Amino acid sequence: MLKIDGLNVNYGAIHALHDISIHVKKGEIVTLIGANGAGKTSILRAISGLIPIKSGSVLFEGKPIHTTAAYKLSKLGIAHVPEGRRIFANMSVMENLELGAYIRKDKRDIAKDYEMVFDKFPRLKERIKQMAGTLSGGEQQMLAMGRALMVRPRILLLDEPSMGLAPLVVRNIFSIIEEINKSGTTVLLVEQNAHMALSIAHKAYVLETGKIVLEGSAKELLTNDSVRSAYLGE
Repeated sequence: MLKIDGLNVNYGAIHALHDISIHVKKGEIVTLIGANGAGKTSILRAISGLIPIKSGSVLFEGKPIHTTAAYKLSKLGIAHVPEGRRIFANMSVMENLELGAYIRKDKRDIAKDYEMVFDKFPRLKERIKQMAGTLSGGEQQMLAMGRALMVRPRILLLDEPSMGLAPLVVRNIFSIIEEINKSGTTVLLVEQNAHMALSIAHKAYVLETGKIVLEGSAKELLTNDSVRSAYLGE
């Protein structure tokens, strides 16, 4: 579904991503793990057209998207939940969700999808008229994910969904990511909580200073000695 080949990204004189190649099959959860500054967020931002690439290609279902304007990608079925959530703080929960469905015209299906989001995130329904900026961190993460689901994505790019959240909330968020995947949405997940990410993913890539240093099935990497010592605290 998503194929990244030989991706290079520069920030000024800094070569941030070095020949990155990642393949995501339809129906998979693929996770990118690594320390802060390893290049994980840059990969998602390059896929979404939020930063220019120096060389390489990004293909979605066989078609190049690395020259496509960022705002056009949601029409293809690509939704990005950014690091830090980026909800619209001065708008209500419902208004944030409505913006997720902004490009859609199928009113009956939109109504069904609001119910689907509220079914997955009942807390949002309780706070439907509340200003998004007054929600807790966990609720804001739920809203950011709900807003992305209103795009009806075929692939969901998730950047650090557990950041700053209590362990109980993290477990809830990850169980919902699994639900979303089982309902047919492919997921590319960037996550510092390597243990949680590997526990739900099918495949994983390990990044260090802008390079992929390991890749394999999530089960393999969970038992890999270097991954266990560097990222799992074992």
